[in-house]
Amino acid sequence: MTTYPVAVTIAVDESRRVSGLLQAPDDARACYVFAHGAGAGMTHPFMAATAEGLAERGIATLRYQFPYMEQGSKRPDSPKVAHASVRAAVAEASRQLPGLGLFAGGKSFGGRMTSQAQAASPLPGVRGLVFLGFPLHPPGRSSDERGKHLFDVQIPMLFLQGTRDELAHLPLLEALCEQLGPRATLKLFPDADHSFHVPARTGRKDSEVRAELLDALADWMYQGD
Repeated sequence: MTTYPVAVTIAVDESRRVSGLLQAPDDARACYVFAHGAGAGMTHPFMAATAEGLAERGIATLRYQFPYMEQGSKRPDSPKVAHASVRAAVAEASRQLPGLGLFAGGKSFGGRMTSQAQAASPLPGVRGLVFLGFPLHPPGRSSDERGKHLFDVQIPMLFLQGTRDELAHLPLLEALCEQLGPRATLKLFPDADHSFHVPARTGRKDSEVRAELLDALADWMYQGD
């Protein structure tokens, strides 16, 4: 049965409101507060397909816009505004779905803003963070500086990452996850890029990779039940 997203409005602060989409199956066992990447908002096909696939696996999602995306700007918000948006979305998910275990994170930029917010001050009720392509560095500029704050995150983290991701040089990411210890779980998807696209020559389809990704995400969340 298809679970349709319901529009919600999230108050970031006294002057900012952003749109959200709550997709909650009747059998939901957890909720993922799901932030978008830097270049595309919550209605991007990848975001929508991920939310639909998680609903089929008994996981609710709250997708939401960062203020800059809501305003149609291409320039991402300052970390302060982005972190406030993450906190507001987590609070809204808790209000909408009381009693469900909360997880947070997102695609690329959205995941990094979520982890920065968690590192600064724990997000109330959030049991773990899930990153769909953690952006460890800009393309072609290998560095692990963007991962330093993760050492201040004291809850479990799941990294879902393509082996061809140009924003996360694999040896650097593997070393970082090893240093983070048991808090970090790294799940790799062979031949997938930052968007989890795989070349036709592999004989695999993007939809197959996405199904594997969603199965891994759901299994990891349910381990905590």
